[in-house]
Amino acid sequence: MGTKLYVGGLPYSVTEGRLTELFSAHGTVDSANVISDKMTGQSRGFGFVEMSSSAEAQAAIQTLNGTQFEGRSLTVNEAKPMVKRDNFGGGGGGRGGDRDGGRNRW
Repeated sequence: MGTKLYVGGLPYSVTEGRLTELFSAHGTVDSANVISDKMTGQSRGFGFVEMSSSAEAQAAIQTLNGTQFEGRSLTVNEAKPMVKRDNFGGGGGGRGGDRDGGRNRW
């Protein structure tokens, strides 16, 4: 199994093909995904690249992290595992633990 990398600071015009091209100079790219907004379809400025080996991933991190790509500074590091979130929707809600609704009654 490969090593998944987080890539931040991407230009909004970047495509998955261009991302693959950028990282393939450092090893075999198994997959490249640019994350886009669900409503507008526009890039959110970050993505994920999966390299075929840990050594290739480390080479890409050392070479590309902090470099300029089409006028933007890239952030490249190992992706953290996705955290499972509850699907309750909405905001934090509630009163943040204040039993009296935030008013000082004393």
